[in-house]
Amino acid sequence: MARYAHITGWGMAVPEQVLTNLDLAQMVDTSDEWIRTMTGIGERHIAAPNQSTATLAVEAAIKALTVANLPPDQVELIIVASATPDHLFPATACLVQDRIGALNAGAFDLSAACSGFLYALNMAAQTIRTGSLNNILVIGAETLSKFTDWEDRNTCVLFGDGAGAFVLQGSDQPGGILSAVLRSDGSGGDLLIIPAGGSHLPASSETVENRWHFIQMNGREVFRFATRVMAQASREAVEAAQLTMDDIKYIVPHQANRRIIESAAKQLEIPIERFIINIERYGNTSTASIPIAVCEALEDGRIQPGDRLVMVAFGAGLTWASLVAQWSGPFPTKRKVYPVWFRAWARVISRMRRFRRYVEGVIWGTNGKS
Repeated sequence: MARYAHITGWGMAVPEQVLTNLDLAQMVDTSDEWIRTMTGIGERHIAAPNQSTATLAVEAAIKALTVANLPPDQVELIIVASATPDHLFPATACLVQDRIGALNAGAFDLSAACSGFLYALNMAAQTIRTGSLNNILVIGAETLSKFTDWEDRNTCVLFGDGAGAFVLQGSDQPGGILSAVLRSDGSGGDLLIIPAGGSHLPASSETVENRWHFIQMNGREVFRFATRVMAQASREAVEAAQLTMDDIKYIVPHQANRRIIESAAKQLEIPIERFIINIERYGNTSTASIPIAVCEALEDGRIQPGDRLVMVAFGAGLTWASLVAQWSGPFPTKRKVYPVWFRAWARVISRMRRFRRYVEGVIWGTNGKS
C-alpha cells in the first residue's frame, strides 16, 4: 500500500526585537526608500543575546506539535535545516530533541543554506514513503543577525532571525508532499559565503581582523542566479507532480528579495497575488522564510485543506529546490495533548540523564578523565 507524507502541524517563532530601515539608516549609509526599492524589506526581527537558533527552533517546534496534536515522545526524527547552527557540533537538532522531550527521536542538522528547509522536507517525505518512520519534525531556524556584518550596508539590510516548523505524518490517503526538485551548483560557492570558522579557515586573529566570520555576498551574481532558477524549478516540480500551474493555488517563494519574486511571477505568467509574500516584515530569514510565510497564510485563512502549493527556494552553495504539496491539515485524534507540558518534563529528564552519566563515571572511575 502506498504511503503519503502529509503536513499535519506548523508553527513559527520570531524574536520580539524589531529593526526597521530607519534604525539601519542610523548605522550605515542607507535609507528606508533605498532598501524598500531594492529589496522590498521594511523591517526584520533580531535575536536577543540570550536567544539562539535552538531556542527559536524549540518555540516553533512546540507550536507545530500542538497543531498536529502530537506528543513529543511520538516524534521519531527531528531535522533542523539551518545555516546558523548553535555549534559545529553537536547538532542543533539534538538540542531541540532534548528540550522538547522527544525521547524516542533521532536528530540531525541539514546544511543547504536557504534551500535547506525544502531539502529537509523532501528527505522527511521520502523516509515516510518507505515506511521507515511515521512522525517527523522538520524545522528551519536561523539567527543570521549573529553572522551579519553591521558595517556592510550591502548585506546588513537583508537578513532577519526566525524559525518555522512542520510536522510530517504518514498516511495511506493520497496528498501531502507530491513532488520535489533538488539542485546545486558548487561552482558558485564563493558568491554567498561565510569564509572562516570551518576546517578551511579555522578561527584565528587574522580571520577575526578581516571579518571573515560574517556573511559575504556578491549581490549582483546571486540576483541573476535566483531570477533564473526560481521559475524554472517551480515548473519542474509541477511537471513532476503531473500537474499544471492552473492546479496550483499559491506559490510560496523564499523571501530574499521582492524583485526576484516579481521576476519569477513574470516568467511563470502568474499574477503576483498568487504568491505568498511577507518579506516586508521579516527580511530574509533563510531556511525559516518559507515555513513562516506558510504559517501566516494559514492564520489569515488563505490556505485551506485541499489547496496545492509550490514552495521554491535558492541559496548559498549554490543550491535551489522546489516542492509541490497538497495541504491536508491535522489528522483526527481521540484526545487533546499539550506538547508544551513535555517541555517542563524534558528539563527533568535531561537532568536525570546527566546525573546518570555522572554516577556511571563515578562507578567506572572515568569522571574527569578523557
